[in-house]
Amino acid sequence: MSTVRIPPVLRPATGGAKQVEVAGATVGEALDALVAAYPALRAQLFGPDGQLNRFVNVYVNDTDVRHLEDTATPIGERDTIVILPAMAGGELSRSPRRSEPKTGPREDDGPRHPALRERRGGCRRSRRR
Repeated sequence: MSTVRIPPVLRPATGGAKQVEVAGATVGEALDALVAAYPALRAQLFGPDGQLNRFVNVYVNDTDVRHLEDTATPIGERDTIVILPAMAGGELSRSPRRSEPKTGPREDDGPRHPALRERRGGCRRSRRR
């Protein structure tokens, strides 16, 4: 049996399991065994056509299967499969967006990052007059 490492984003579908042992002679067979054991993963890993989603990256022993034989890549008992869905975007803020841009000078017109303030001669708050 091979080990499939489950990323945090997919762990709710596996009951929180970080890794799962699956049987299979190829990556495709191992992934089929994985979704047979955890059906909620099917929609996250495979498209409607049954092919691996293009945004799902699969690695065998740290090598992307796209550079090998894709899902036909043979695997052995000691091989580790890592599934990494590509992450993009984010959740929109639930707070209302500011409708008007903030205008006028800021209270402290200097750089905000402390390292940049030091270059300019220190933070205004640290200078006593």
